[in-house]
Amino acid sequence: MNTTMNAPSILSKEQLLRHWLGHRFVTRRVIEAYPEKDFFEFSIGGMRPFSELTSELLSIAVPALKAIISREIKPYTEEGFKLNTKAEYLQKWDEATEEIIRLWPYIKEEDFEKTFKLFGQYEFPIYQNILYFIDNEIHHRGQGYVYLRALGIEPPFFWERW
Repeated sequence: MNTTMNAPSILSKEQLLRHWLGHRFVTRRVIEAYPEKDFFEFSIGGMRPFSELTSELLSIAVPALKAIISREIKPYTEEGFKLNTKAEYLQKWDEATEEIIRLWPYIKEEDFEKTFKLFGQYEFPIYQNILYFIDNEIHHRGQGYVYLRALGIEPPFFWERW
């Protein structure tokens, strides 16, 4: 299967960032919807609580962008991303979102096709790594939606991204 395509781009770099930020906005609203205790303790079927899923998302976004920009290969770690309160997670989420916005211009458009071995494990073109960040967030947010519904809480509409 030929994985290289010479098709025209359908999203600009700015549109991709806006798409990602829209998902981050929805995920933030999911975090907000949780009762404090359930954010840290509630799970179904052996899945991790949403606080742990959020820690994972935080440990990927900014560290991965920094690695892509610097081309420094560092192993993945969630160290420093496990917090104690939902308010701390929301604050860290907002800080990370601002950092994504700040770092984004440092990725050159011509570099999106270049291969980078993210966290020393995932060797893909940079654009595929960024799409993975978004896909991973959507995946975990889906788990969060299931948890919220099981708790009798209506999750935010996923299409309301601003």
